[in-house]
Amino acid sequence: MTLTALEVRPMVAETTHATVQFVDLRGYTSLAERLPPARVVLLLEELFAVLSSATELHGGQIFHIAGDGMMAGFGVRDPSRDGAREALAASHTMLRLFRPVAMRWSRELAINTGIGVGLHLGEVALGFFGPPGRQATTLVGDTVNVAARLCSRARVGEVLFSAEVAACLGAASDAGPLDAQADGPRPFLQLPKFALRGRAAPMDIWCLPVPERVELRDATSNL
Repeated sequence: MTLTALEVRPMVAETTHATVQFVDLRGYTSLAERLPPARVVLLLEELFAVLSSATELHGGQIFHIAGDGMMAGFGVRDPSRDGAREALAASHTMLRLFRPVAMRWSRELAINTGIGVGLHLGEVALGFFGPPGRQATTLVGDTVNVAARLCSRARVGEVLFSAEVAACLGAASDAGPLDAQADGPRPFLQLPKFALRGRAAPMDIWCLPVPERVELRDATSNL
């Protein structure tokens, strides 16, 4: 079918700064292979209930859910805030709330899984995009791509974030996430530079780490 000029409307986007968050379920391919599709749907509903509640709690907005992953934005509609601390607090809440869920899945279904999170702060295009009849409000730009790449590199139970997010958090001072329900402050670690697929130059990366990385840092610092 060919669209006429009158049927093709230009996409209008607003440029803004925000912190973009990607969350992904690890082990989903194995999970989907082993379980009936209807059971997989129930597990995904439980996952997204956790992710959406944490996002809403910390003032974020969900822009996209696909398969076992989610994209959200923080500070998108508030020019006075960059959303970095809110995004990290939401990420920490997600990890905390999903931990008992993953333990129950392991106990009842013999499934080993968890979530990884990526955060990046920068300029994004906020607009109503998509094919005719299926448009939706979403975020577009390099900031979105970097957040997605960081998420893909995050280990289970880990949040990876860019230097731009770290600068807003004061990560160098080992400040903890702003989460009133958190089970104690958790240190940030700066990781060695590494290249993200599709990026021209290596990036400085920070993380809210899994306990193993904290233990490794503490052990090597005493050598």
